[in-house]
Amino acid sequence: METNFNNNQEEYDLQQFAKRKIEKLKSFYSHAFVFFIGWVIYVLKEYFGVPFNFLPIKYINGFVMAIWTTAFLINAIDLFASFKIFGTEWEERKVKSILEKENQKQKWE
Repeated sequence: METNFNNNQEEYDLQQFAKRKIEKLKSFYSHAFVFFIGWVIYVLKEYFGVPFNFLPIKYINGFVMAIWTTAFLINAIDLFASFKIFGTEWEERKVKSILEKENQKQKWE
């Protein structure tokens, strides 16, 4: 009976992890789309002189694009390169460690 509970708990944890990962991917792709549109507007405005004089587009400049690009790259590294640094083995060890700590707390309470 205990192993059945552990298997169900692990399956539930994996499902929750997958849901969080999918949400992060959806968010990243939305951000990438808006970022691409922002770059197109920036290039049209700065290099082709298209007059975008309405809010918030009139405030897109080199500084804003540099900050936005940095944030976008950090988001991409966090989503895609973190697997290289913190692989699935590391994640599994971390999840087990957290679950063990929770089980120990429950035993003492």
